[in-house]
Amino acid sequence: MTERRPNLLFIFADQMRGMDMGCAGNGDVRTPNLDRLAREGTRLARAYANCPVCTPSRAVLLTGRHAIATGVVANDLPLPEDMPSVGQSLKAAGYRTGYIGKWHLDGVPRSRWTPPGPRRHGFDDFWAVYNCAHAYMRAQYYRDTPEPISVHGYEPAAQTDLLLQFMDGRDGRPFAAFVSWGPPHDPYDQVPAEYLELYAPGALTLRPNVRAIPPGPRDLSRGRDPRRTLAQYYAHITALDAQLGRILDRLDASGLADSTLLVFTSDHGDMLWSQGRMMKQQPWEESIHVPLIFRWPGRVPAGHTAEGLIGLVDLMPTLLCMAGVPIPPGVQGADLSELVLGRDGAGREDIYIYDLVAVDQSEAQGIPEWRGVRTAHHTYARTQEGPWLLYDNVRDPYQLENLVGRPGAAGLQRALDGTLDRWLQSTGDPFCAGSELIVQLGLTDLWNAREREMHPRAPRLIAR
Repeated sequence: MTERRPNLLFIFADQMRGMDMGCAGNGDVRTPNLDRLAREGTRLARAYANCPVCTPSRAVLLTGRHAIATGVVANDLPLPEDMPSVGQSLKAAGYRTGYIGKWHLDGVPRSRWTPPGPRRHGFDDFWAVYNCAHAYMRAQYYRDTPEPISVHGYEPAAQTDLLLQFMDGRDGRPFAAFVSWGPPHDPYDQVPAEYLELYAPGALTLRPNVRAIPPGPRDLSRGRDPRRTLAQYYAHITALDAQLGRILDRLDASGLADSTLLVFTSDHGDMLWSQGRMMKQQPWEESIHVPLIFRWPGRVPAGHTAEGLIGLVDLMPTLLCMAGVPIPPGVQGADLSELVLGRDGAGREDIYIYDLVAVDQSEAQGIPEWRGVRTAHHTYARTQEGPWLLYDNVRDPYQLENLVGRPGAAGLQRALDGTLDRWLQSTGDPFCAGSELIVQLGLTDLWNAREREMHPRAPRLIAR
């Protein structure tokens, strides 16, 4: 696409919903720098996490392959060392590569150090990473030795400092940095007071589909007030927005803005009491819809909102194409650079969405494994027992009316069932119980190690 490859800054939050930006129509949350990014670039209004949970989604994003193809079918399973990634492709093309922030792709324990080598998947030149932790006011990270470095203050601010340090180390090569901020993922209250003070819980508008969660032994909302939690969630987003502002200012001051492709997104969303649910791993809009903004002055249209569908699986090939880097074989995502460049007809017809193993938050909320599709107008999902959810998202944007089994929706349901069946076939997905899938994929030992680490009091081991 260009004689000189652009620098690439790929910044992504954790558990941030696509509807929670001023530029996306949310008048409660303050996001002046994200709004600026949207004015100066293109916001993709229909971007979706294919597998809305941290580790699988990150593997999908970095490899351009669906979770079943990566083998990363649940949180805390490692990304195989030999799995081709965007970092490896960029490195091979001559980029100076770096990764900063949350990794969550190196298995268990979550505190493990990732040494230089293939487990870093091409991000070799600058590494400031902690595998997984959400301690935003007392964080740590590793560089190239196994001694952790402590962070003073708010973790995303320190991570932004590290990014600016990486950017200042230019050596003539184009640079590519991936920055993974932990917020607004819970714990929601670990945010500087100056941002909390911006939000009065009683003044916030709850989404119309928010409802109380029945108390239970594993109630993920226990002790939380929806409005106060939403204020904390928004405070995190505004705090991240301030760090984005620092990055934009540095690009301007250094003269790099025009030669840098900047992308902002998230790995998945957060239910936050919508549908009486919490967290992720669910097919509703609050869980799967993510922010996505591209800015590259002079190349990406400014002030444009693209309505075409795009999944996180499509980002790896799209980024490589825009950087003029070959897309490796085996990638399942689509190069949707034409959509980013303003040609709305280039989007997907439908997005494959799924949760392959019912564990962690989905297990706590009684949600089994599911598969589904998100089209421009509808969301459809089924479990192994049969059709589960069907929504007309145009007429019913808050997904309040489930159309499964309605006589008037029978033809639509059959058509979407057919679309889903085609996705299952094309991805080689047997749509079986999570434990059976783990055995089929040869992940038993990795899964059992995960369970011993994550659930030591009641390990749920799988026999070979």
